[in-house]
Amino acid sequence: MRVPLAWLREYCSPPLDTAQIAERLTMTGTKVEAIHHHGVGGLEHFVVARVLSAEKHPRADRLSVCAVDAGEGAPRQIVCGAPNVAAGQMVAVAKPGAVMPDGTRLGKVRLRGVESDGMILAEDELALGTDHTGIIELDADGAAPGTPLAEVLEIATEVLELEITSNRPDCLGVYGVARELHAATGAALAAPPWAEDPGGDGPLAGVSVEVRCPELCPRFTARAFEGVRIGPSPPWLKARLMAAGQRPISNVVDITNYVMLATGQPLHAFDLDRVAGGRLVVRRAREGEQVRTLDGQLRALDAEMVVIDDAEGPTSIAGVMGGARSEVDRDTTRVLMEVANWDGPNIHRTSLRLGLRSEASARFEKQLAPEQAPQAQALAARLMIELCGARLAPGTIDVGGPGPEPVSIHLRHRRVRDLLGMEIPRSRQREILRALEFETAEVPDGLEVRPPAFRRADVSREADVIEEVARLGGLEELPSTLPPTHRAVQAALGSGAEHPVAGLTPRQRLRRAAADALVAQGLHEVVGWSFNGPDLRRKLRLGPEALEVELHNPLSAEQSRMRRTLLGSLLDVAALNRARGASAVRLFEMGAVFHPVAGQPLPREPFHLGAVIAGGARPASWRDPAPPAADFFAAKGILAAVLEALRVPLALERCGEPFLHPGRAAAVVLGGRAVGWVGEIHPLVAAEWELAGTLAAFELDLDALPEPPVARYEDLITFPAVREDLAVVVSEEVSAEQVRQTVLGAGAPLLRSAEIFDVYRDPERLGKGRVSLALRLIFRAADRTLTDEEVAERRAAIAAALERELGGAIRAA
Repeated sequence: MRVPLAWLREYCSPPLDTAQIAERLTMTGTKVEAIHHHGVGGLEHFVVARVLSAEKHPRADRLSVCAVDAGEGAPRQIVCGAPNVAAGQMVAVAKPGAVMPDGTRLGKVRLRGVESDGMILAEDELALGTDHTGIIELDADGAAPGTPLAEVLEIATEVLELEITSNRPDCLGVYGVARELHAATGAALAAPPWAEDPGGDGPLAGVSVEVRCPELCPRFTARAFEGVRIGPSPPWLKARLMAAGQRPISNVVDITNYVMLATGQPLHAFDLDRVAGGRLVVRRAREGEQVRTLDGQLRALDAEMVVIDDAEGPTSIAGVMGGARSEVDRDTTRVLMEVANWDGPNIHRTSLRLGLRSEASARFEKQLAPEQAPQAQALAARLMIELCGARLAPGTIDVGGPGPEPVSIHLRHRRVRDLLGMEIPRSRQREILRALEFETAEVPDGLEVRPPAFRRADVSREADVIEEVARLGGLEELPSTLPPTHRAVQAALGSGAEHPVAGLTPRQRLRRAAADALVAQGLHEVVGWSFNGPDLRRKLRLGPEALEVELHNPLSAEQSRMRRTLLGSLLDVAALNRARGASAVRLFEMGAVFHPVAGQPLPREPFHLGAVIAGGARPASWRDPAPPAADFFAAKGILAAVLEALRVPLALERCGEPFLHPGRAAAVVLGGRAVGWVGEIHPLVAAEWELAGTLAAFELDLDALPEPPVARYEDLITFPAVREDLAVVVSEEVSAEQVRQTVLGAGAPLLRSAEIFDVYRDPERLGKGRVSLALRLIFRAADRTLTDEEVAERRAAIAAALERELGGAIRAA
């Protein structure tokens, strides 16, 4: 939201500069994202002037040579192209040195051979509006020539760009921000702009309203205005709208936008003569019903949306946008001003379903208070009378409201101290809450607090009230203390001890160790979306059995499902990096995935670790300018490093994940159960992300891994080892890991390690479908030097086990 500082200071003006105001608002919870300058610069060069004469330019039909009194004694000559410039006018003039809204610095120029010493300004040249058809004509009875223009018009102001969270719709109005500034600084707060209401209660002659869905429209108010004169708004109103990011249109429309920006409550003006039958009905739309909105689009509705209709059908989409049929235009003389309150979730759904987001819907979807409707009516009525010459018809239609009774919250002084860890005097608590317009009453152990209507949805319990006290009482001053449950431990450590007792859980330590191991391998952590689109299943070649958790109210179609694997987001990031010229990609991600459980309302959410590598298996160097591409073995090596850090044995089996390359993939197995996979991405899958070359990846279910055991150390064995190489011939269907585990089991307890270092195939010598695996064996005993007989016994046991369990044999030569 854009808040012009000049407008804000009209309501609350602390003795602080703009940066200090921004810092104070941010530190108390109303974040200022940026400070912008709106309007012109070099204000001393902008003055009020009188046109003394306006003569036709000797060499141009559309230019006038003007003599202008700018309060300097001698007249100033200015060439002007506006068709409405004339002698006797009071105008706005920019002298050389002035800085225009686009940053251009004005200087003396010659136009068709005639010198021009300044510029007579149109409203768009002062950022007061969009009109460039003629110059601004000031009040002839106003300021004298030479008066600084900034004293007459808001031609320059700083604008605070605020990030308003969804729980604070009260700050979507300038006065709401002023209320926050008042509470944060103690500066005086002006009376609200709706304090004086020229209208009154009672029936409104000739107009009726019926609300058929009160659950979706808690309050509907309307007032009628006669004798309305449609025209441009005054410069001050245009200036504030422009600074706030709104385009001026006409006085009536500008009033609705101005009131919305001031109060946070949207409103809509109907041409009363176009309200068929003089009757409005608020109802649910019929399925397929259509309405043409103010933007000229014909929109089809469904039965969950709300419309306002008259005798001829829908005339607007409630809370989102008005209809073209009842639009106010230059011929309008009677206006019906509608200010209503709508159900926030319903407005959000309607806006999302129609793809139509407006300033009104952005406010209504955050659930405004019904009590705000008469406030906007009061301010709008005053402006309609002042700026449009309108006559307010007696009476006000008010259906529903005023709103629920305020809740009473018991605020205990002890609870404030315990939750914040510091003492905030009760008098200061009361001062803060009253500045925020909370009602307070003293009780023996604290305060009874009643939040104002505009904070009803946000403050509903004691902790919420304590948050209000804390954010304005000085969150930055809170001391560093231990939680109450640890104070006894702190005391047991002795007076003055400052040893924290909190720490990571075993699960957190496991995740931290895995991440550290990957960083040590040169991988970078990324954070992807927990959502994915319906097309991901096809891209990963997953079958219909791979069920996904679907969202009922997704942000978009591409975020309509919860991810069941990290691979999709990792490939998204890899593709993005490749598109930006990164040839080598080494990424990992940690996060929850979501697997639906039959018969259960909530999915299972295991915590996974995934990684993807592309490009070289290691960085290029002058000794190795073209390292081999990252493949299955590169991914397996990184996976092994992770599992070693977690002290989990690496065991692999064949797997057939559809997104992995056949024959270049394996399942990670623990205790006979698959806990992950590793392999090269199938080329067809990589092509879906436009990723060329070999990609290797792995994914682990960290929740399925045991907590790292306590490290155990052994004495260094000083007795020599016996090293032997063994060639084993087995079927191609037998995995290398099966061979290794069989050898280790048969060779125990003397066999300390068995590593495969060679693979040999020769159908003529070994037989069809047979393969030879070469293993390096290390035998060692902790208490003695092994004899040849002991090693031969273990070797014979290995040969027998290979033949018995795998159908293998020791290869003689």
